[in-house]
Amino acid sequence: MYSKIQNYIESVQDSSSSLSNHLRFIDLPKDESELSNFASFFERQKPNVKEAVLKITQSESSVDSPRLAGLVLDMLCTPMIDKLHDEEKFDPIQFKEKDTELLVTCLANPFPARVMPFAMLNKERFPLLLDSARRCREVKGIMVNSFLELESHAIESFKTLPVYPVGPILNVESNGRNTHQQIMQWLDDQPVASVVFLCFGSMGSFAKDQLKEIAWALEHSGYRFLWSVRRPPPPGKLASPSDYENPQEVLPEGFSERTAAIGKVIGWAPQAAILAHPA
Repeated sequence: MYSKIQNYIESVQDSSSSLSNHLRFIDLPKDESELSNFASFFERQKPNVKEAVLKITQSESSVDSPRLAGLVLDMLCTPMIDKLHDEEKFDPIQFKEKDTELLVTCLANPFPARVMPFAMLNKERFPLLLDSARRCREVKGIMVNSFLELESHAIESFKTLPVYPVGPILNVESNGRNTHQQIMQWLDDQPVASVVFLCFGSMGSFAKDQLKEIAWALEHSGYRFLWSVRRPPPPGKLASPSDYENPQEVLPEGFSERTAAIGKVIGWAPQAAILAHPA
């Protein structure tokens, strides 16, 4: 991941486009410590960020130096904000096995507490997630990769903190036909609006038992399907899912043969290209 980012930075800096004139990258010291969790990583980087910001503000007296207008932080970077304490005690773990429905301001309907994301029902992860959410109260606004027409209720529910919908931000320049030609050719052979597409995002993956349940459901549904199956990262590792060398090893025996006429199992998927396909 680091090498990809570095290559992108170098390509921008070496280009003659207007982007290279308006975008300047600042390298922070590389953290050689073992990455146990994001929170500890950002805590270690706080002094480096503080020093970088100090240098920018000290150079603002120069005519050629732009003024520092603000900081835009990723949602995982909230440790960069000086911490405030929230005395309200809320423990969602108590709802793990209950049918309680919660009234959430940004949702139009009550939310079943037991289907909250795994991290919110985990005693070790929830404090980190809660701290990140609390810290968002200290910023002057939140930018989200969405748009008002799609999530008007949620966006308008934030009365005290401005939410700026700056989306949709999508990389749709590549239609996927060059790098994923087999997938697109398979879709070309399917009737219009006939394929169910199963893809759970860049971080989406399932255990073997869950994959087999999905496979049985697909097979018995009888629908044509395109299914992105990814290998979960090792337990305890902060990593992205990867592709199986042979997805058949985690699917029910004979599944591929029985569904060969109607389905296709793939690894990473060019989502925008697939969703834009008539099939």
